[in-house]
Amino acid sequence: MSESSFQDDVLGELGDDKLTEIAGLLGTDTAGAKETVAETVGAMTGDLQQKAAADDADGAEVRQAFAEVAEPPLEGVAAFGGLGGLLGGGMMAGVLAKVSKPVANAVSKKTGIPAATISRVIEMLIPVVLAVLAKRASGKAPGAGPAGAAPGTPGTPGTPGAAPGTSPAPGGGLGDLLGQILGGGKK
Repeated sequence: MSESSFQDDVLGELGDDKLTEIAGLLGTDTAGAKETVAETVGAMTGDLQQKAAADDADGAEVRQAFAEVAEPPLEGVAAFGGLGGLLGGGMMAGVLAKVSKPVANAVSKKTGIPAATISRVIEMLIPVVLAVLAKRASGKAPGAGPAGAAPGTPGTPGTPGAAPGTSPAPGGGLGDLLGQILGGGKK
């Protein structure tokens, strides 16, 4: 049984209508939109993993946000008070908003798409990413599996395990939590 990637889960949660809307924004077809979304989500998850491994205030904030996502028994997008609720201002929404500018710049540099356009795509993706994170944290997403099922993504140097100075999340270490939620997120 193969584990779905985080990007695949986001694309599945996004749906055809939103993907078509993103394609229109990008001036491309749905295949081009899927590629850009996958690239953007990959950059976001990579940045989150890197920040979570850092032993500084940003790292602590990201680790706390992941712990917060893993705690409540959320039920899909409805738990976010519609798409505008964004976890009622939860930490993960703030963390994703913080990484959006550097991610937009990195994706823009790689794809040639203007950073402002990528930023608009990220704004559309944040509620979807939050929904997928919540599903994976609760074990309801196809790629979620049990905690620790994907302690490190092969070919991803620096994937954090239980990084020094991190406090373990309830029920396991940071590596288990990130592995469970992000799984095959970074290719």
